[in-house]
Amino acid sequence: MEPFINKDFMLRSDAARELYHQSAEGMPIIDYHCHLNPQMIAENYKFADITEIWLGGDHYKWRAMRGNGVPEEYITGNRSSWEKFQKWAETVPYTLRNPLYHWTHLELSRAFGIDKILKPETAREIYEECNAKLATEEFRAQGLIRKFNVSVVCTTDDPVDDLRWHKQIAEHPFGTKVIPAWRPDKAMAIENPAAYKAYIEKLAEVSGVEIRSFDDLLQALQVRHDFFASMGSKLSDHGLENFYADDYTQAEVDAIFRKVLDGKTPDEKELGKFRSAMLYEFAVMDYASGWAQQFHVGAIRNNNTRMFKALGPDTGYDAIHDLNVAAAGHKMLDRLAREDKLTKTILYNLNPKDNEVLATMAYTFNDGTVPGKMQLGSGWWFLDQEDGMRKQMNALSALGLLSRFVGMLTDSRSFLSYPRHEYFRRILCNLLGEDIEAGKLPRSEMAQIHQMVKDIAYNNADRYFGF
Repeated sequence: MEPFINKDFMLRSDAARELYHQSAEGMPIIDYHCHLNPQMIAENYKFADITEIWLGGDHYKWRAMRGNGVPEEYITGNRSSWEKFQKWAETVPYTLRNPLYHWTHLELSRAFGIDKILKPETAREIYEECNAKLATEEFRAQGLIRKFNVSVVCTTDDPVDDLRWHKQIAEHPFGTKVIPAWRPDKAMAIENPAAYKAYIEKLAEVSGVEIRSFDDLLQALQVRHDFFASMGSKLSDHGLENFYADDYTQAEVDAIFRKVLDGKTPDEKELGKFRSAMLYEFAVMDYASGWAQQFHVGAIRNNNTRMFKALGPDTGYDAIHDLNVAAAGHKMLDRLAREDKLTKTILYNLNPKDNEVLATMAYTFNDGTVPGKMQLGSGWWFLDQEDGMRKQMNALSALGLLSRFVGMLTDSRSFLSYPRHEYFRRILCNLLGEDIEAGKLPRSEMAQIHQMVKDIAYNNADRYFGF
């Protein structure tokens, strides 16, 4: 019997199979947004076992295990690696129709050459085979990145990060560029004055700028922005509940900043003004440096208070927010466009209701200077599954130019997540194949469609970011 993950997995037509095997399959990967640990890359980390690399920090799997009735001690607790893996193997059969079922078996096949279905009966055999391979040089951090033909990795880094691991990687190259991406969310997180003051003290230390005013803050951030640029950074990223575009004056923002440094909690109106000012200033910095900027909008975080107190953030207790994003987003981008300070921009929505909203928002501000300058970003987080990707690409196709799309990313902390690019490429080819078979795209233009697939898989991102 042919294995579940076979060469034509998910490819439902001759046209889809042709596009995938001839054009998508062999293209390198540019992972322009992920959360890999640069220290682990620099030190060519050796993983202890499959549980560490597969289940450590993977809140997708954690949410599924909790939903399957697995006690927390087998997820983030102190149970042995084998016991945790066993509980995941018991959960996998219940993930049918969840993308985790596909991702799990793609990763087993592509990383480890294992084509068995993971379930309780196969768990021990798969566990031992994976662990044996993880003990070899080929399966250390750098080897795994090379295995998946990754040409560029962009990590997610705070302005106060010293980027020493990126420097070490640059001095000891291994065939993949590893570039920092600027993620300054903490620099605008004034809702917790004590934590914010501690952050500002660290920023002052690393920038060499004494920070007492809003202007001082901007000067310190510019110093760090310049440093990131010197280390090869070409893009920023912002994780937001919503866009912010409140009216403000510099005097108002300076007063809010000083108030927070004095330990006083800002009200909602002050939060809106400060966030709006910071997003504007960040965007101006990116424009001046010729960077691309990314906005991930629509998460509501840390919703389970009891578990947040027990485990902290990024442990599986975030969800899709339900806010109106159109007015603030257009107002924010319009100010930058009016002042001719709007750089290349990618907009990601977490709520599927906003696919068309952000697609039309992006295309409202294209100016003919760069192909695909303003982009609707790929299906993100809860939407990086087949239905979410298809809806995102359909919205982009209907309201913009799919041919200029910069394609997929992992947005992952796992070194085994690169088959998500393959998953995306198969979905893309299947989508195009359906249209060819239905007569919606002309077979006479197959050469152009093949080029489109290659561009979305790799070339567009390569040209757009200029790595």
